[in-house]
Amino acid sequence: MPRRKIDSFPAGSASIIDMRTGKPAASDVPAICGRIRSFREKIGMGQKELAEKLSVSANAVSNWECGRGRPDLSLLPLLCDVLGVTFYDLFGTKGPSLQYTAGEQILIDKYRDLSKGHKVAVNRMIDTLLDVQAAENVPLIRELVYYGKALSAGPGDPTEFDDEGEPIYLYASRQVDRADCVFTVNGDSMEPKYHSGDMVLISRIPDAPDLQFGEVGAFIVGNETHIKVCQADGLHSLNPAFAPMKFSDDTPVYLIGRVMGILDPEQIAKEADVEKYLAMKG
Repeated sequence: MPRRKIDSFPAGSASIIDMRTGKPAASDVPAICGRIRSFREKIGMGQKELAEKLSVSANAVSNWECGRGRPDLSLLPLLCDVLGVTFYDLFGTKGPSLQYTAGEQILIDKYRDLSKGHKVAVNRMIDTLLDVQAAENVPLIRELVYYGKALSAGPGDPTEFDDEGEPIYLYASRQVDRADCVFTVNGDSMEPKYHSGDMVLISRIPDAPDLQFGEVGAFIVGNETHIKVCQADGLHSLNPAFAPMKFSDDTPVYLIGRVMGILDPEQIAKEADVEKYLAMKG
């Protein structure tokens, strides 16, 4: 599995090496550029197709992703809508707990302009569609990868992140749709937010340095995997009883991805629904 190496943690910065090339990730490329490419590739869309949907040239999209240019502000709502993300996702900032895609926000704005009677009609139509959807009993399911070897959130048995994992089927949600894999937390160094045994959703980061200082990430240090807060001087725990993990220049530290949150066990698809999903998939 490709990994990106955090070579060291000098004051004020962390050096991240792209394991596919063995070279340092360009520090002058804005993080938004990597995110555009990441979100585009995640939905299986080519640069040319994205350019056509935005009515720009393929070279323009290539320049954005290489850091040679930025999309015009007027294009951002459509860009977010095409990629199926929010402004907060695109810029890597924390938004309110309830987030909307650009398309959803447009629908909300249109709904607000409706008369009271027309709002009633829309509400009834939505209720009818939800009833039909429930009657069809075809839930949306996402297939992610589950790594059974626990992430160590404190001292524990060494584990090597070399297994290919196994499929895990989850009911679709905004958080699930943004994740790529699932790990199980082992240890109490990230309490009170993350407890031993919690399953966490991880979004792989194909273009370092997409993880910002202060964000929680999944890392490999030596033969152990950890979830920690990435800071300029090392990896920190949320539990004050645990000292920060600091490293010398020759200590390999690999970034797996960003921790999106804790997986609610109710989001794990029931066996009958998985069978329907696999049958529909072919």
